[in-house]
This record gives sequence, C-alpha cells and structure tokens, in this order.
Amino acid sequence: MELLSLVLARLPGRFATELGIDVQAGPEARQKWFLAAILYGARISGNLAARTYRVFRDKGIYTPEAILEQGWDNLVVLLDAGGYARYDFKTATKLLKVMGSLKEQYQGSLERLHDVAADGLDLEQRLQDLAPGIGPATANIFLRELRGVWPKANPCLSSLAQLAGEHLGLLAPGLGPGAALAALEAEWRRQPAAVPHDFADLEAALVRLGRDHCRKPLGPPCPMEAYCGRR
Repeated sequence: MELLSLVLARLPGRFATELGIDVQAGPEARQKWFLAAILYGARISGNLAARTYRVFRDKGIYTPEAILEQGWDNLVVLLDAGGYARYDFKTATKLLKVMGSLKEQYQGSLERLHDVAADGLDLEQRLQDLAPGIGPATANIFLRELRGVWPKANPCLSSLAQLAGEHLGLLAPGLGPGAALAALEAEWRRQPAAVPHDFADLEAALVRLGRDHCRKPLGPPCPMEAYCGRR
C-alpha cells in the first residue's frame, strides 16, 4: 500500500466529515462547517470544539439569522454547554460580529462572499475582515476543507500538515507554505489514495498527525511511527 493510502487508512480525513457535515452537499452544509471552523479556531481542544458545535447543531442554530437571534447571553449559555467556558464571552461577541457582517455585506451568504472574491487571497482576506478574531488560522481551517469544492478555496498548506509531511519524508524540510502545498499536491498525483478520499482528506489527516504526534515529544503511540524519519 502506498504511503498516502496508509495515512488515510490510519487517520481520519476531513474534520467536517467527522462532524457529519458533507461540505459538497450545498450552502447549508458549508454554513455549518463555517460555524465549526470558528469554534476550532480558538486555542481549545478539538474535542471541546466538536462538542460545542454539536450543541449548536442539535438546536438548529448555525445560520447567521439563528445565531443573531440568540443574542449574547444565550450564546454564552450554548458555548458553556459545550465546554467552551474559557472563551465563552469572547466567542459569543465574535459570533455576533461575524454573522452580523455576513448579513450586512453578503446577504448572509458565504457563497456570495466566495463569488465576489477576486481570487483565493481575496477570499481569505474577506473572511478575516468579517470580524476581529477571524485570523489566518481560522480562515485556513475553513478553506482547506473546501479545496475542490469552492474554486477559489486554495489556502497555503497548514504548518501542522507540513510538519507531518516532513516527518514522513513526503516534503523536503524548509519549504515555504506555498511550495510545500505544491509539493504535496504533486505527491498526491503520483500516488493517489483510494476513493472516496481526496486531497483535502489527506491534508486533514496530516494536520491530525502533526497536532497529536509530530508536535508533541510525548503522547499516545503514533499510527505512522514506522514511517517517521525523525526516529
């Protein structure tokens, strides 16, 4: 089995898929993923971010209109219910600002935001301009899972994915983020993984590997330890 297929056999792909979101299904699904990406963007564990997203989803609160209707106090309650207590006040404020800007500037439509963006860089900037706190990391989390779905979604490779790629020998050390993305895409074309996975699944799997194993000197056994070049 090729190395990329092994990565995808041993690690989950898209974070959105893990949440039950098919980002290819349409605008509603991508709006759900946008909310989840904002929650993942804080310095909080992925498990707590996922749990908090599910609190919102189960109550049907993920559209700009539904979030704005909650008001600040109710958003804090929802965030606390998911375990987001450390960032509840700040995130409630951010969600109101983000969704308010999305309504005012793009009629509440992420698809419209994408369509009016001139290119990938403009798309990233427009997302960040929605509110303070939507920085490059959150924009990258959101857009990297939309590669191949939105034509202009093409952010640079995540630093965590790049670190994992280096440890596996997929990427030469010291590449810039853009060059690292091009090199990994070339490797994907050379040894494509089995359907139904796509490149966005590979990137997400490498992010998980980098976050949970490559970045930490100690931790649970690495599923790719036998293939790691830093041993």
